[in-house]
Amino acid sequence: MLITGATDGIGKITAQELAAKGNQVIIHGRNEQKAQRVVDEIKAATGNQNVSYLIADLFSMKAIKHMVTEFNAQFDHLDVLINNAGAVLDAKRFETVDGIEGTMALNVMAPLLLAELLLPQLRKSTDGRIINMSSGTHRMARPDMHDLNLEHVDSGQTRYGISKLFVIWNTQHLAAQLQQAGITNVTVNVSHPGMATTNFGQDSDNGFWDNLIYKVAIKIGKTFHIATPEQGAVTNVYLASDDAVKGVNGKFFDNKKRQIQPATREYSPAKELMLWNYCMAKIQPWIDEN
Repeated sequence: MLITGATDGIGKITAQELAAKGNQVIIHGRNEQKAQRVVDEIKAATGNQNVSYLIADLFSMKAIKHMVTEFNAQFDHLDVLINNAGAVLDAKRFETVDGIEGTMALNVMAPLLLAELLLPQLRKSTDGRIINMSSGTHRMARPDMHDLNLEHVDSGQTRYGISKLFVIWNTQHLAAQLQQAGITNVTVNVSHPGMATTNFGQDSDNGFWDNLIYKVAIKIGKTFHIATPEQGAVTNVYLASDDAVKGVNGKFFDNKKRQIQPATREYSPAKELMLWNYCMAKIQPWIDEN
């Protein structure tokens, strides 16, 4: 089981819970020293010594491709990919080395590229599962389909909400493609962890109003116990390991493990296809590269 963004918060708890169930777990991180420390902590907490790490900067498609190459050299198949890594980024827009707006690169492109690159390994599993992360903020998203690189979106929080809506659309499209291709042993679903009281997003410089909204939301979460990291990880662990969701494909699950309907106000099949084609055009060179 490979879990991205697993050196902190929900990702770390997810990794530890799955390791406690006896699974072989590979955590992804950006910092090797920190990743090694988390691996050691998980081993000590669970008694499972079959825990390791891979390092990559998920803002870089080259780094993602390198991480997958390293995975392929070490492992002969993959049972579960949890695309947990994601972030609310600064209000000031920036583009990655690949020319992609940062939020789109990390929250949308990276999960899709990982899924596509690791699909051959997932197909070797009898029950391959891909789990993508969304957020309740997707319900507020109003994307301009002619501005998919978010050049005219000024707010970090707004870009985040749009990216999480796009995660859902890409998940649905990938699920349909797997079904159409007759690939029945790999599924892809969306996990929404709820508002978890982690340090997620607190180091970003999102501008006064974005930061105020975020801080109020976190304050409410801590006051009313909306979700601890442990509670936020529940659906991830469920989707990764429970027989009850074997074969379930293209669905959206909330933080109580319930299959629910995501927002549909902005949805249309044409928009989903437009997004998919845009994303695939960006990542295809890295899929085709030997």
